[in-house]
Order: sequence, then C-alpha cells, then structure tokens
Amino acid sequence: MNNHEIDYELFGDDMQFVQVELDPGETVIAEAGSLMMMDDGIKMETVFGDGSNQNSGLVGKLLGAGKRVLTGESLFMTTFTNERSGKKRVSFASPYPGKIIPMDLSMLGGRIICQKDAFLAAAKGVSVGIEFQRRIGTGFFGGEGFIMQKLEGDGMAFVHAGGTLYEKRLEPGEVIRLDTGCLVAMTREVDYNIEMVKGIKTALFGGEGLFFATLRGPGTVWVQSLPFSRLASRVFAAAPQTGGSSKGEGGVGGLFDLFGGNR
Repeated sequence: MNNHEIDYELFGDDMQFVQVELDPGETVIAEAGSLMMMDDGIKMETVFGDGSNQNSGLVGKLLGAGKRVLTGESLFMTTFTNERSGKKRVSFASPYPGKIIPMDLSMLGGRIICQKDAFLAAAKGVSVGIEFQRRIGTGFFGGEGFIMQKLEGDGMAFVHAGGTLYEKRLEPGEVIRLDTGCLVAMTREVDYNIEMVKGIKTALFGGEGLFFATLRGPGTVWVQSLPFSRLASRVFAAAPQTGGSSKGEGGVGGLFDLFGGNR
C-alpha cells in the first residue's frame, strides 16, 4: 500500500466523531478545524495541499495547494504523526449533525468523487484533488459548480454527510434522481448529470428548485438527508432580522412587535 494503514473507531450517533489509532510513524491528514482531541506524543504540522506531494519540491506543493483553492478550501491542511513508540489516538469531529462515512479506497476502485466540503480526514498518502464536471449543464446548475473533490489512493478516508445517510448501490443502467445538494459522494463509474424539472408549474411553485441530479449506474452513491446549505437557509430564515426576537416567539418582545413598538 502507498497510504498509511490506520485503524479507527466511530463514536456517537447524530454528532459523530472518528477516533484514529496511529502506530509509531503513522500519519493522518485532516481539514483545518476538524480536530477534537489527541494523545500526547502526536506531532501536529500544517502543510500545503493534502501532504501527498511534500517531496515534489516547491512547484508540486504550490500545485497541490492551488487545487484546494479551486474547490473553495483553505490552502493548508494539518497532519498528525505519532512520534512515540506506542499506539496513539487522535479524534476528528463532524462539523454539523450527521454521519461520518469511513471509505476504504482500495475497495472502491481507488477513487471517490464527493462534494467539496464533505472531506474530513484520511490516511497520509490519500490525494485530495479536484474533479471537473465536463457537462456544461452540470457545471452551471449542479449546485457545486464545475468542480467537486476527488479522493484517490488505497487507504482510508472519512467523509461527512448531513442528517441521515443513505447508501445506494446502482445496477448497470439504473437511474435515481435527487436534489443536487443531497449528493455526498459516488464511485468513479457513476454517470452524473443535471436535468431540469419538467413542467413550468412544478418548476416555479414546487419549492424543490429548477434542477435535480440524475445518477446512472453501475456504482455506489451516498446521499444525505440534510445538506448544510438547507440547514443554513432554515437557520437564517428563523433568525431575527432586526435584532429582536425571532418570529413566532412569545413574550413582551413579540407583543411590542405586534403593536409597532419596535420601530
């Protein structure tokens, strides 16, 4: 294997975290800000890109960092290396309610395509790159632009999904359609396209958007019930817009709003 072999354990239900066990000299990479806790003896270091090209010189490091900029991520990632003689553990937490998906890339054809904010952590050696969507419709209306993340290697990677996770195995020629934001990840052989909702009334008044994703098998697809964009829009809609109490709340503040006292 080119990637480090790491052991792991998942904890929790709706707000999960993954605990990675590192043998001496083993390293795991993670998105900045995902660390929850770690044992003494683990060295934390910030690197350009995903850390898979640290021996390729300045140009290679800049190219790795540039790929992350295109996906809207930070220039840097963090590596965690066990520098002691015994086993050490480091834990990474989910950014919002949902599930952590452990993926053994060696069992999934060596490549996974996922939404650009889905990656959480991986064994050192896993390459976190970009995947350009070739179809113009997918690029403009897919909800993620022309670019998605591409995880390549033969080690373990951990991807986060919002809400409840559903894993669907597609047979050859089998098609499913879903909201564009609900797609978490898919294997490399799945055909991904964007279609417009049929019927002008459905498109304008259905409340589900103008486009949905069409996925055609064979391959495996991971779907989330709560995309972060949907969660954020609900929170924003319920938040106070003028610094007062939120809509629907009782109390004196709501009474003053009712009679025009908050002007």
